[in-house]
Amino acid sequence: MPAPWPDLQGVPAEDCQNMADVRREIDRIDRALVRILAERLTYIERAGHIKQERDTVRDEARINDVLAKVQASCARENFPFAIAEPVWRCLMDGCIAHEFEVFDEVKGARPRAKLAAQ
Repeated sequence: MPAPWPDLQGVPAEDCQNMADVRREIDRIDRALVRILAERLTYIERAGHIKQERDTVRDEARINDVLAKVQASCARENFPFAIAEPVWRCLMDGCIAHEFEVFDEVKGARPRAKLAAQ
């Protein structure tokens, strides 16, 4: 089966011979993360269309569920949850803010501001 993103195929860290190799691979991973986060955002936007009540946009139980799943994934992947947790909290806060914008636009509460290209 071909790789889903052939332009993002890399080499193992132990095969890197110098800092240029390491940085190339980190940049490759960053591109993959952006693609995955962009896909994740499409589901956040869909949630903003599906939800009927504004007070359901921020769901503390869901936030805790996501963090528990991230913690379990970190344990499986031997990745420090101390690094992942603040990243996910920031990600979720930004996504929740975006979902509020989508919800308000869809429900006619106020026009949605465009995301700034960075």
